[in-house]
Amino acid sequence: MKSTEIKALFEKFEQVSSEYEGVECWSARELQGLLGYTQWRNFENIIEKAKDACKNAGESIPYHFADVSKMVQIGSGAEKAVDDILLTRYACYLIAQNGDSKKEQIAFAQNYFAVQTRRAEIIEQRILDYERVKARVKLAETEKVLSGVLYERGIDNQGFAIIRSKGDKALFRLDTNMLKRRIGVPENRPVADFLPTISIKAKDLAAEMTSINVQSKDLKGQTPIEKEHVDNNSAVRKMLLERGIVPENLPAAEDVKKVERRIKSEENKALKNKEK
Repeated sequence: MKSTEIKALFEKFEQVSSEYEGVECWSARELQGLLGYTQWRNFENIIEKAKDACKNAGESIPYHFADVSKMVQIGSGAEKAVDDILLTRYACYLIAQNGDSKKEQIAFAQNYFAVQTRRAEIIEQRILDYERVKARVKLAETEKVLSGVLYERGIDNQGFAIIRSKGDKALFRLDTNMLKRRIGVPENRPVADFLPTISIKAKDLAAEMTSINVQSKDLKGQTPIEKEHVDNNSAVRKMLLERGIVPENLPAAEDVKKVERRIKSEENKALKNKEK
C-alpha cells in the first residue's frame, strides 16, 4: 500500500470512532464499509467468529460487542431503525483478524488495531504495576505505625517479627519462611515484595485492624497482641475464601523493587522526550 493510501485509511478509521460511556468504540455498520464489506449478512459472519474468539480469550462479549439500534435514511428523508453493534477497539481487532486479509482494508485494520490494542494493554499493565507499588508502600507505612504502637506496649523488634510471622501463618496457612520458600523469595527480602497486589492489601488490612484494636482494647504484652493479630488475619482470610480466593495458591508476582525501578525509568524517559 502507498503511504497516501495508508494515511487516508488511518484518517477514516480515526474519524468514525466515538465514545460511549467513557469507552472508545466503533459502529459495526460503519466498520463494515471501512473493511470493504457490501453485505451486512456477510459481515455478521465475521462478527460471530470474532465473538467466539473473544469468548475463548475469556473476555466479556456483551462488553466488547454491545447490541444497539441505529437510524438510517431510506429515501425521501425517511428513516428506519436497524440493528447495530458498538465495538470496542479489542472487538475491532478480533474482527480484523477474522476478515479476509487479501482485502487491503482488512490488512490495514489488522495492523492498526493490533498496534492500538497493544498500546492499551501497555497502559493497563502500567496502571496495575503502579497500584501494586502503591499498595506495597502503604503496607510498609502501616507496619511502621503498628511497630510503633506495639513498642509502646512492650513489644521489641524480635517480638514484632514473631507477631507478623504468626499473622502470615493465619492468613496464608504458612509461616513467613515457608511462604518464602513456596514462592521463591530470597531469604534476605520481605515476602511482601513478591506478593500479588491483593495479598499485599490483605496483609495491610489485617495490620490496620490490629493497630486500631490494640489501642481501642488497650492490649499490652506479647500474648494478647499476638492473638489479636492472628484473629485479624484469620478474619481477612475468611473473607477472601468466601470470594473464592485462596491466598497461598496465588502465584508469586514480580519483585516489586524491579517494578518500581521500571516505572521510574519510564517516567524519566517520558520527561526527557517531552523536553526534546
